[in-house]
Amino acid sequence: MRVTKHEHAFLTIERDGETLVVDPGAFTAELGALENVVGVVVTHEHPDHWTPDHLRRLAEAFPDAPILTTAATAAAAPVEATIVSPGDAVTVGSFALRFFGGTHNEIHSSLPLVDNVGVLVDDAVYYPGDSYAVPEGVDVALLAAPIGAPWLKIGEAMDFVLAVAPRAAFGTHDVPLSDVGLGMHRQRLAWATEQGGGTFHELAPGESIDIAP
Repeated sequence: MRVTKHEHAFLTIERDGETLVVDPGAFTAELGALENVVGVVVTHEHPDHWTPDHLRRLAEAFPDAPILTTAATAAAAPVEATIVSPGDAVTVGSFALRFFGGTHNEIHSSLPLVDNVGVLVDDAVYYPGDSYAVPEGVDVALLAAPIGAPWLKIGEAMDFVLAVAPRAAFGTHDVPLSDVGLGMHRQRLAWATEQGGGTFHELAPGESIDIAP
């Protein structure tokens, strides 16, 4: 299985000629060349995780690929989308997906909380969206860990990585950080990953990691 980090929160997961798209948002100008997309996951409604244009392009190019997301995102999307909730299990192509969490991490008490779903792919790759929802009882092979956001305190992000204890991890959701800030936060998440015996990978946009579930 190959996991590729793109700009900000956009990920692609490829296996056996099939592709799963996750959070194609506003900080990704172009989706690039995608092949045989069998499903799209949008973790929540914020525009840095999806855009109408990106979803239209995906729906037009891959009409049989379901778009799985929260109720609020489905209502706002310009194309048909399927609502998923924490506890749901869905198969798209040959990918087995399980959903966790339920609520976006708080930015500030003055701002309303929104629904958010973390996604576990083939019981191996976990991306929590904008939350610290832990997939309890799962041996996570690879964690896509949020590393920079208005809602993120690095100490809490470290505690999240410690709780998941993945075998490998990399940072995502990184556009808000400067180069200096990104380096500092990577060091902190690398330390947290290593406490559970895992390896932290510094992936830049377009770089991939191959894992065996």
